[in-house]
Amino acid sequence: MESRRAPKILCVAGARPNFMKIGPVLRVLHNRARFVARLVHTGQHYDEKLSKVFFDDLKIPRPDFELAVGSGSHAIQTAEIMRRFEPVLRDEQPEAVLVVGDVNSTFACALVASKFVLDRPFGTALGIRRRPLTIHVEAGLRSFDDDMPEEVNRRLTDAISDVLFVSDPAGMANLRREGVPAERCFFVGNVMIDALLAARASAMQSPILETLGLGDRPYALVTLHRPSNVDDLDDLTALLGTLDEIAHRLPIVFPIHPRTRARLSASGHALDRRRWYLCDPLGYLDFVKLTAQASVVLTDSGGVQEETTVLGVPCITLRDHTERPVTLSEGTNRLAGTNREAILGAFAEAGRERTSRVPRLWDGRAAERIEQTLAEVFDANP
Repeated sequence: MESRRAPKILCVAGARPNFMKIGPVLRVLHNRARFVARLVHTGQHYDEKLSKVFFDDLKIPRPDFELAVGSGSHAIQTAEIMRRFEPVLRDEQPEAVLVVGDVNSTFACALVASKFVLDRPFGTALGIRRRPLTIHVEAGLRSFDDDMPEEVNRRLTDAISDVLFVSDPAGMANLRREGVPAERCFFVGNVMIDALLAARASAMQSPILETLGLGDRPYALVTLHRPSNVDDLDDLTALLGTLDEIAHRLPIVFPIHPRTRARLSASGHALDRRRWYLCDPLGYLDFVKLTAQASVVLTDSGGVQEETTVLGVPCITLRDHTERPVTLSEGTNRLAGTNREAILGAFAEAGRERTSRVPRLWDGRAAERIEQTLAEVFDANP
């Protein structure tokens, strides 16, 4: 009788938020060795500061496949990822494709996998398959803001996925409301927090505070990259003006995303270096150290809302909606939008003591639960 081979899983990452999520999953898949895991890097983020340094900091193995798609409009980038990913599926014949998060790479590779017919069928707990299982890690998140490209990617990816791993309790309710069968949805916790807890001790050894000349001074940390915040020059200038009012009270550290730097340059708006500490995008360990030591973080990032919750650092989210509501109900996050009065009000409240607890299953073991669930789906136990 022919021996059964270990199921092969192609794990896809393309942009910086993906790397923190894919790292813990790859580590567990490799360590337990019940699957053959291969890493596909689409190259959606190709800048050295946005890609390679994260691989080094998170100890992610070099990709098995690099698609090198680069930048482009949403349509061009998504189409190019699909075009370059399909030959990898054809050559590798994987039993599963695992995607994380909500970037263009997530949806593009999920769509290709959902339509790809393998050379031979295989059995799973979900039945006999001729197509790879499409697995979505961080499923079910919803901001209910359809102007966010990420929201479109999330909804479409979840609609075509076979196995959905959920990080926020609200995600299970969202998927149930959208009619996703309950037997395909699994609340496993947050792989972003797996990465954070594994790296926290190393991150605290980072010399970034000394490098920036902060010493022991208290400071606020700001990140901005959402198109809704940085693309319109008038809106960007107004938001920076509000943040500068905070900078008069508390110096601001501002690692500038390439997109934001370009728009800041176009606006002609100058930030006073006496109260703004500007730097290029940082590696993961440096950024975790800055986040952990900050008096308050002001951000439009989704992942930073989660990290500040676990680190116990007050967070002000510069958006009108969040797809991570548990950071509001249990964490340290406050939703302020971009209104001046709301931001300054949230900043005034941020220093006051408030009840906060780490959400359930944000314990550093989400990737282990993912691997165990996949073993059951594939009946891959030894």
